[in-house]
Amino acid sequence: MMRTIRPALVLFAAFTLLTGVAYPLLVTGAAGALFAWRAQGSVLAVRGRPVGSALIGQAFSAPRYFWGRPSATSPLPYDALASGGSNLGPTNPAELAAVKAAAEALRRADPAEADRPVPVDLVTASGSGLDPDISLAAANYQLARVARARQLPEAAVRRLLDAQLRRPWLGLFGEPRVNVLELNLALDGLRPARLR
Repeated sequence: MMRTIRPALVLFAAFTLLTGVAYPLLVTGAAGALFAWRAQGSVLAVRGRPVGSALIGQAFSAPRYFWGRPSATSPLPYDALASGGSNLGPTNPAELAAVKAAAEALRRADPAEADRPVPVDLVTASGSGLDPDISLAAANYQLARVARARQLPEAAVRRLLDAQLRRPWLGLFGEPRVNVLELNLALDGLRPARLR
């Protein structure tokens, strides 16, 4: 019996060390060496002080800022420890109420744009509930409000928006998008640094 159990235990221990210890350490070390900023959370800092992560959305509600996607994390919005969508379908009354509330908040912030259709990513949460980016349509929808609130010409805000625009990877994959935190920091005239 020991002749059968002993090889099984040796293989179990060997594969545990290989796949449970060596491989994770190798991948973590490679990620830290090749993608140090991303592996450490993509933290943005202003004057040496962390202001957020380029990978996790933040709640902005003042008219002078661009707003991101709603967050489905609970109990706090954009809580990375509670990442996940609401799992509510498009006909669920709670989802419909959340979409309506988000659309009304946008319209209250900018009554001049009340007749325009609201881009879907400004009223629905993503699957992670943490998305830091919005579509170009969502940014364009808010551009006039931000310009008026900051008493800036729309062309100046448009230039900042264009400078922050992320194009599809290789010109093929994905949609044009804007990181909300980085755009709002640029609006404030702040230059974030990558904190390591």
